[in-house]
Amino acid sequence: MNTPMDAPKARTALTATQVITRLTQLNGERAQGWRVIDGALEKSFDFADFHQTMAFVNAVAFMAHRQDHHPELLLSYGRCTVRWQTHDVAALSASDFLCAAKVDALLD
Repeated sequence: MNTPMDAPKARTALTATQVITRLTQLNGERAQGWRVIDGALEKSFDFADFHQTMAFVNAVAFMAHRQDHHPELLLSYGRCTVRWQTHDVAALSASDFLCAAKVDALLD
């Protein structure tokens, strides 16, 4: 069986302390970063138009497929909200934070 590149071997729930630590590391100095909302890791991204929004969505979809870990996406004309949660464990896992960092890297 092929393993997606960079995908963690096991997806286990993180403790509250681990979530806070990883969230702080993920956001770094950014004022508007990822947040934990209703047990999911969430961030909204704004774009100039629908074409840019869809290009971003397609890039996220490609990355998520390679990681074998898929987010919830809410999109509109110039905005996309990305939500990560490991449904297997009904919590946040290292996979969620890894994929969130990869989403940020798409725009760097």
